[in-house]
Amino acid sequence: MSRIALVDDDRNILTSVSMTLEAEGFEVETYNDGQAALDAFNKKLPDMAVLDIKMPRMDGMDLLQRLRQKTAMPVIFLTSKDDEIDEVLGLRMGADDYVKKPFSQRLLVERIRALLRRQDAVDTGEVGDTEETKVMERGDLRMDPLRHAVSWKGKDVSLTVTEFLLLQALAQRPGFVKSRDQLMDVAYDDQVYVDDRTIDSHIKRLRKKMRTADDEFSAIETLYGIGYRYNEE
Repeated sequence: MSRIALVDDDRNILTSVSMTLEAEGFEVETYNDGQAALDAFNKKLPDMAVLDIKMPRMDGMDLLQRLRQKTAMPVIFLTSKDDEIDEVLGLRMGADDYVKKPFSQRLLVERIRALLRRQDAVDTGEVGDTEETKVMERGDLRMDPLRHAVSWKGKDVSLTVTEFLLLQALAQRPGFVKSRDQLMDVAYDDQVYVDDRTIDSHIKRLRKKMRTADDEFSAIETLYGIGYRYNEE
């Protein structure tokens, strides 16, 4: 049974969503502010977190930043209807996905299940066919799908599941272009729709993380209007 942390200062959302998730077979922990959630996470991390952005004491952005210092567990943001800037910023900070309020609880459940399936695939090594489970080396890049481990020039880089899958898809065929639609298929289930901005934000976050290992990292090339390409250095 997967443990889902639901963090939101709206008690109606906490009550209704937790009831839905429990009915779907999840174990749910609820918190009404980011600081309370962080205190609990420091003792024991859940399998996944669903975070509201605007909360008292510690908002969702601050909480995500703290979490990404120690874990790559899946995170979904709940955003207000018009908070496009917050959506993009959240993705660039390392959220895996976002759902806009007001939202369908069925949609949220589907997003949660999709992320947990991807996390489980990485954890168990079942990330694709046999070729995709092998250790891959492309120049200075080394990826081990079975251990969810990435290094660049010998330095470890911590990636979320989404970032790992995107990098793996690009690096598998250096020099070949992957369109945003193709990358969406890699990173998300068929029943989950995301727009181009989501993929672009993940790529920007991925580049930023790789540059923590090498500030001259430039292996991921943007082809405007087409997609992305990995160039082996």
